[in-house]
Amino acid sequence: MRIGQGIDVHAFSEPGSASHIMLGGVEIPHDRGVVAHSDGDVLIHALMDALLGALGLPDIGHQFPDSDPQFSGANSMKLLASVVGRMNEAELYIENLDATVLLEMPKLAAHREAMIQSISQALGCDQGRVGLKATTTEKLGFIGRGEGISAQVVVLLTSDPK
Repeated sequence: MRIGQGIDVHAFSEPGSASHIMLGGVEIPHDRGVVAHSDGDVLIHALMDALLGALGLPDIGHQFPDSDPQFSGANSMKLLASVVGRMNEAELYIENLDATVLLEMPKLAAHREAMIQSISQALGCDQGRVGLKATTTEKLGFIGRGEGISAQVVVLLTSDPK
């Protein structure tokens, strides 16, 4: 078994600057986007870092550097597919993952199942192996002030494909 953890943070852009944020491969309506080189999907970025950590590989900044123009505006789900390819090459499989998104707004409850479905499909695993939670920081810090968003993910990989 291999364990990995990942964390990602992005600042929100100015109010009225966007119609949605990407989260778990799902468009979530919001009037603010995120400041990022790619599509800024903090949940998928944290997931990729967790997978890369479990595989003993360098983080997403090394794999997909923001200094490389080919990743400008990149779809994080496509980047995730390449990380999943590395996991498959290593003959490792998702035992489970546990993810937490930290933000004040927008509320995510109505989008939770779509995000779980998107993530499980991308990973090739059963939806029951994907834990997803969202929480606020009770108006504390940069997240509490609505200045940004963060995600944390822990994964457990196994050599047993079940």
